[in-house]
Amino acid sequence: MKALIIGGTGPTGPYMIEGLLKRGYDVTIFHRGTHEIDLPKEVEHIHGDPHFVETLEAALGSRTFDLVIAAYGRLRYVAQVMKRRTPRFIALGGIGVYKGFVDPGHHPPGGLLVPTPEDAPLISDPEVNCFAHLMVLSEEAVMQAHREGYYNATIYRLPMVYGARQPIPMEWSVMRRILDGRKYIVIPDGGLSLETRGYAENVAYAMLLAVDQPEKSAGQIYNVGDEKVLSLYEWIVLITNIMGYSWELVNMPENLARPSRPYLSYSGKTSHRVMDITKIKRDLGYRDPVPVEEGLRRTVNWYLEHRPAPGGEVEQRLQDPFDYQAEDRLIEAYKASVDRLLQIPYALEGRYHPYAHPREPGKIRDHRQR
Repeated sequence: MKALIIGGTGPTGPYMIEGLLKRGYDVTIFHRGTHEIDLPKEVEHIHGDPHFVETLEAALGSRTFDLVIAAYGRLRYVAQVMKRRTPRFIALGGIGVYKGFVDPGHHPPGGLLVPTPEDAPLISDPEVNCFAHLMVLSEEAVMQAHREGYYNATIYRLPMVYGARQPIPMEWSVMRRILDGRKYIVIPDGGLSLETRGYAENVAYAMLLAVDQPEKSAGQIYNVGDEKVLSLYEWIVLITNIMGYSWELVNMPENLARPSRPYLSYSGKTSHRVMDITKIKRDLGYRDPVPVEEGLRRTVNWYLEHRPAPGGEVEQRLQDPFDYQAEDRLIEAYKASVDRLLQIPYALEGRYHPYAHPREPGKIRDHRQR
C-alpha cells in the first residue's frame, strides 16, 4: 500500500508517518523542502510547491496512491489534482471556517457557540473574511469530489496544534519572557478565555482513526482537539510551573492588554473558541492518547532544547515584539490607574445568602427582613 502526505514535516507529520509505517504503508511526503527533519530512511521525499495545480501535477507526474493525506498547501487544488490518483483522501483543515471564529462580531451576539459543533454556521461571505471563506470553498471541493465518486473523503477541522516544530509556537511568547527573567506577564480579562488546542500526537492519532475506519468516516467532517480545554490562565500557569518559575500575572481588560495578543489568539479577542468533539468520539472512538499536561510538558522541553533565535523566523511569525520597556510602562501606568479608581468611594454591603434563614420560629421575616 502506498500513502502520500502533502506536508509531513510539521508537528503532526512524524506521528502520522510512524502510524502509517506501522500499518504497512510505503510513505511518501510532498513538501517544499524548506524544513527538512529527521525521518525514517524509507520515507520518500518529493519536493515541490503544493499551492498550485501545475506544480502539484509536475512533481507527481502519473503517480497514484492508495491513500492521500492533505496536511499542507491549498486544499482546493490538492483535492482537484488527487481526483484520479487515489481512492482515499483525508484532508486536514481548520476551525477558522466557523462564523465568529475570527471576529465574534460576525456571529452575534457573542461569537461561536460553546462548544461549537460541526454543523455550526460557516463563513459564507468573502467580504467578511476572504481567507476563511476560501477554507470553506476548499472543504466544498473535497466533498464535491467525494459525492462524484472520485474518492472516499474525510475532513478534519484542526485547532491550534502545539508540539515540536510548530511554525507559530505561542508557548514561546510565554517561555521567552520566563527565560528573560520577566517579573510580570500581562493577561487579558483574567485569562478566562477558553480555547480548544490539540497536541500533535493526539491530532495524528485522530487522523489515523479515519485511516483505520474508512467506511465509518466516509464523507464526514470532524472537529479535532484535546478532550480537556484549558483557559488562557491555566495554560500560562501550567507553562510557568513546568519551567519552575514564579511571577505576577497582571490582569488587564482586553483592549489594554496589548502585549498578550501574540499568546492570546490571532484576532486578539478573549471570546471562547471551544470545539465540540463529540462526533469523533462517538463515531471513531477518539480519546486523548496524551494528556494535555504531558503534551504541554513535552512541548516546553522541546523548545528549551531548540530555542528559536531572538528576532528570527519563529519570532517574526509570532509577531511578538518582546518590547519589555513598553510592557513595563503599560503595567506601571495601569496599576497606578487602578489604585486611583479604587480610591473612589463606592459602598457595597457584605454578601449574604438571599433566601430567608430565620433564627427563631414564628417570624414572618428573618433578621435581614427576607
